[in-house]
Amino acid sequence: MKKIAVFNHKGGVSKTTTAFNIGWKLAQMGKKVLLVDADSQCNLSLYALGRRRFDDFYSKGNKNNIKDALDPAFKSKPQLIQAVECIQIQNNKNLFLLPGHLDLSENEVQLGLSFQLTESIGALKNLPGAFNYLFDITAKKYEIDYVLIDMNPSLSSINQDLIISSDYFLVPTSPDLFSYMAVKSLANVLPAWERWAQKARMLFEDAEYPLPKTTPKFLGYTINDFNLSQGQPTQAFAELMDKISHITQSTLVPKLREVGMLMPDEQYAEAAELTKKLKSQKRPLNQYCIAEISNFNKLIALSNEKSVPIYELRLMGLQQGQQKTLTWFKMLFEIISQKIIVLTK
Repeated sequence: MKKIAVFNHKGGVSKTTTAFNIGWKLAQMGKKVLLVDADSQCNLSLYALGRRRFDDFYSKGNKNNIKDALDPAFKSKPQLIQAVECIQIQNNKNLFLLPGHLDLSENEVQLGLSFQLTESIGALKNLPGAFNYLFDITAKKYEIDYVLIDMNPSLSSINQDLIISSDYFLVPTSPDLFSYMAVKSLANVLPAWERWAQKARMLFEDAEYPLPKTTPKFLGYTINDFNLSQGQPTQAFAELMDKISHITQSTLVPKLREVGMLMPDEQYAEAAELTKKLKSQKRPLNQYCIAEISNFNKLIALSNEKSVPIYELRLMGLQQGQQKTLTWFKMLFEIISQKIIVLTK
């Protein structure tokens, strides 16, 4: 089982959309996938369930969600964390959801206190490993191959914990200067988190919920939500995309390499070869770029409304260009998913 954190502390970069569309495609390819909504906005839960099922689930006070499942650790209850009764996503037998909770951020203060590398008192030492324990036992219950964790846009204690508890992390970006600055800052933030984890793994190894001993690896990044002209990014977007490519290779990657957060170059190169299947991909992509995913336009609203990925929309009266767009996105997410399988093998 592989845990993949979908993370960027900048908002509006399509983290939730990316996680849902990749998760569904991996499940279509025969992998059992668990979507984890670790963002208190609960957008992934809403996307996966649809408005009616979402309202029904939360109006009944259902305890099968990420926050209530963690209560034995965060509220010091005299019982172990139990696997969540997850929701199977309609029309996809291999896809499951561990729902989010609007009050998950209430756990921030306690988790932050437990991160002080002193002799943590009492139950505080059980907090850093609690998320990982919950994901592991829930994944085991459903024989999950991939856990995709949708995270909130912040540098919170919860996000730090989710990253160091993961096997891999994927960084969605958008072609703007804010994403450029976010990637630049991650070159300092992520290694600092890993250096903390190197100490914490030993400090908390006798906890009821120990931290995993593995160092999370960089899967790569995506660039989302840009306009096309004659099938290619417009010049303004292309220039910004090149900036993000450059800052990733020149600054982020070397910093991640210093702390062991990269895989061998051969593995990235093998995944990058799959890009050649996209005949219309004219721009050269560096080996850390999983994909460039253009603007979904009105299709994203329909995707959210129907709770299905972009490429699974079945629309009447489609024009030839619209049908071609859906076919393109289907092929694109197939290749993205194939790359993830190669990178995590």
